[in-house]
Amino acid sequence: MNQKIEPLLLRVQKPGRYVGGELNAVLKDKDQVDVRFAFCFPDTYEVGMSHLGMKILYSLFNEKPYIWCERVFAPWIDMEAEMRKNAIPLYALESGDPIRDFDFIGFTLQYELSYTNVLNMLDLAGLPLRTDERTDEMPIVCAGGPCAVNPEPIADFIDLFFIGEGEEIDLEVIELYREMRKNGCTKKEFLRAAAKISGVYVPSLYDVTYKADGTIEAVTPKDGAPKKILRRVLPDMNKAYYPENFVVPSIEIVHDRAVSEVQRGCYRGCRFCQAGFIYRPVRTKTIDKINGECRALCENTGYEELSLVSLSTSDYPDINGLLDQLLTWTNDEHVSISLPSQRVDSFSTELMDKLKSVRRSGLTFAPEAGTQRMRDVINKNVTEEELLKTVRTAFAGGWLNIKLYFMIGLPTETMDDVAGIAKLGQAVVDEFYQNPNRPKGRSVNVTVSASSFVPKAFTPFQWEPQDPIELLHEKQQHLKNSVTTRKITCNYHEAHTSFLEGVFARGDRRLAPVLEEAQKRGCKMDGWSECFDFDRWMKVFDDCGVDPKFYNQRRRAFDEVLPWDHIDMGIKKSFLIAECQRAYENKTSPDCSQECSHCGASRFKGGICYGK
Repeated sequence: MNQKIEPLLLRVQKPGRYVGGELNAVLKDKDQVDVRFAFCFPDTYEVGMSHLGMKILYSLFNEKPYIWCERVFAPWIDMEAEMRKNAIPLYALESGDPIRDFDFIGFTLQYELSYTNVLNMLDLAGLPLRTDERTDEMPIVCAGGPCAVNPEPIADFIDLFFIGEGEEIDLEVIELYREMRKNGCTKKEFLRAAAKISGVYVPSLYDVTYKADGTIEAVTPKDGAPKKILRRVLPDMNKAYYPENFVVPSIEIVHDRAVSEVQRGCYRGCRFCQAGFIYRPVRTKTIDKINGECRALCENTGYEELSLVSLSTSDYPDINGLLDQLLTWTNDEHVSISLPSQRVDSFSTELMDKLKSVRRSGLTFAPEAGTQRMRDVINKNVTEEELLKTVRTAFAGGWLNIKLYFMIGLPTETMDDVAGIAKLGQAVVDEFYQNPNRPKGRSVNVTVSASSFVPKAFTPFQWEPQDPIELLHEKQQHLKNSVTTRKITCNYHEAHTSFLEGVFARGDRRLAPVLEEAQKRGCKMDGWSECFDFDRWMKVFDDCGVDPKFYNQRRRAFDEVLPWDHIDMGIKKSFLIAECQRAYENKTSPDCSQECSHCGASRFKGGICYGK
């Protein structure tokens, strides 16, 4: 631990966030490695330590004897104040060294409201924010993750982006850097060479021009950079790297358990869901591989809870067979198994019995919309009867707590659709009391949670406007007023943060001065309600002469050049347009397990596209 930190720890909340030294943390001799990589998660320790991608890449990098990857998290407000007061730059947990002395500073971009944290961490490290102000002696600043599918709002601050899955591309870039540095190459020479690696986007090698109406005229590559950057994909998850060890946190974190990724991608094609499109095609691991990974993790970390994660775990082709295999040892070793949100139409009595034998808690389902018309619009392919049949099964099995996720503000939504959310929640409550075998003297609790729809890049709704804040508030109140029983708890997401998320989700490079000025004025930890200041943000937009509604509340034409059009996620734009048009006709499309929709993902030559 950095010795300068010790005196500060008594003056901050949760000092365990800042000391390192956890079980399974990797320590190396910095004089014996060629490349030092600071893996930065732009949020608190508790959030970052729960992130699976960081766990995978941290272990992958550190298996290479010539790379030392260390973890870095955004300090909370109190710790940042102490660090600035005592002139302590942002440091890595393993060595305590300032990250400005590293070769790479890499950010994972999971949420648009973390962008100011990225800038604040660079500033706290003592580095210039903009790429064109950083010298050759300063680290390469890189980034990846789901937000990198539209990297433009933050492009002026990042030297290179990893587009797609990082297990292979990251190491290729590090190896290139290692070789070019031996040959005395400059940073510009390295970036030009890196841009030739499939999946690498170097923003400084692209010029953006605009039309008089503010839309983009063209994105033009230079210095030999490719016209389009094709996303990197691992076609066979059974050959993908997965660690046998995780760093065990020193304090409680958000998801404090062993985690196994059972598959990547989703069959379903919900039209609002960015992850469902940018992770195509679906690729699954075999039961034996998953079982081996789970057992190794539990043995090496001591965790007594195991989570099977994916975008839709209950869609795993043989979920019952997988649970049977895991139960051969988890029961004896007192390891409980949890599954994330269940699919309404894939929850069975057999699955329930297996879940009941290992963990009895609430069940979560995501109907997403309250009426069948809206579920058809978003291509949810779930009926009310399927939901009621599912909760009937759950209630018969003794579950009493049901959580339902919905969205408001979806394209074509009416107030009747909003009220339908409350009606569907009521139907679930009624189903409980119609069960003759319900537990006597006990009551049901249904939680209805409604988030605000945010249009995202590479979805069929990427051209759609976002509802104004005032309309979202009106819909939230209408939902609340439509609930008529205390058996239903109604929650909804703050519309102001959704507004800002919508701006940066589909923004362009002209938002860079806004981010820069916002960071200077103290905007940070914007995903936390106690830190978010909407009025301050609106003042920044006004002072920068940028209208945020241009980005989030304007319907875009199908032929408009979008800020992310030079990024190729493997999904054809013509397919997304067709899906958008089908949404307006209230027509559904079959999922990938039923028939191929010819979305374009077959070019990656793996997964469901080649499994039949």
